[in-house]
Amino acid sequence: MKIIIINGPNLNLLGTREKSIYGDESFEGYLEKLKGTFTEVDLSYYQSNVEGELINKLHEVGFDYDGIIFNGGGYTHTSVAISDAIAAIKTPVVEVHISNIHAREEFRHLSLITKECAGMITGFGLKGYEMALGYLTSKT
Repeated sequence: MKIIIINGPNLNLLGTREKSIYGDESFEGYLEKLKGTFTEVDLSYYQSNVEGELINKLHEVGFDYDGIIFNGGGYTHTSVAISDAIAAIKTPVVEVHISNIHAREEFRHLSLITKECAGMITGFGLKGYEMALGYLTSKT
């Protein structure tokens, strides 16, 4: 089973930025733990701060992979283009947010991508990625 985690803008700074919201663990460190837990999954990771690169990656993997875990960061609330890219692919996408977007600023309450995703996990910290993996691996 092939699953990719795709993280959007500013998520390359996990472990160093706004620790009270995002924690103090780097994503790379957390990814190694996920790989150790989900040994049956061919798990890959991609991060970009550039909207077009995220769209290109969705197009690249969206017809061959078994699942995509997507955290669009700030693009979640602004990008019709990313929403359209998710709608155009066949691979199921689970939307993940580390913080509870509904408990934050008003503009973060709206996700333009949720309607194109299998579901959304928000507010459980990095554990949300593990929850998404659990869902995707149970679907086979």
